[in-house]
Amino acid sequence: MLKVAVLVSGGGTNLQALLDSEARGENPHGKISLVVASKPGVYALERAKNAGVPGVVVRRKDYAAAEEFDKALLGVLKENGIDVVVLAGFLSILGESVIAAYPERILNVHPSLIPSFCGEGMYGLKVHEAALTKGVKVTGATVHFVNEVCDGGRIIAQKAVEVAEGDTPETLQRRVMEQAEWQLLPAALAKVCAEYDKG
Repeated sequence: MLKVAVLVSGGGTNLQALLDSEARGENPHGKISLVVASKPGVYALERAKNAGVPGVVVRRKDYAAAEEFDKALLGVLKENGIDVVVLAGFLSILGESVIAAYPERILNVHPSLIPSFCGEGMYGLKVHEAALTKGVKVTGATVHFVNEVCDGGRIIAQKAVEVAEGDTPETLQRRVMEQAEWQLLPAALAKVCAEYDKG
């Protein structure tokens, strides 16, 4: 059974989807063993506590240099024997040392069909605002491995979601979460855990 860490920065809706999926027995090869938040007081930590999963806070601003933050984060992951890492709305960029420690074992969910509306500075509502400004009729979500390029790792899964007439960034964000992110991310994690467990 692989130990999974979920890294969060906010409310933790994707974390909840992962916890619910695990409770339904959909990831027999992995278990969420740690939740790491980028700041204290986020609701995702409450979700972790409710599920009996330990939660810790590693804040980028507590460290003078990005390398120190990476070292602290890596230390927490290693101390807890983590095998697979999931970025579920984690807003701090991971450095090379963290990525190198978990090659093709860090997953990220992005709220668009990569290569559209992705890369540095594209997160949260900004992605949906860009999709609406462009006038696309279809958007969606992508789960990909994390490498040194922002949103540039190998794609694991994608799901399309239709853009509705009169959508706001908020309504589109909600639909993409419900119809794509919350389904794709648990399935992709289960797939990666199964493959890595065999390996």
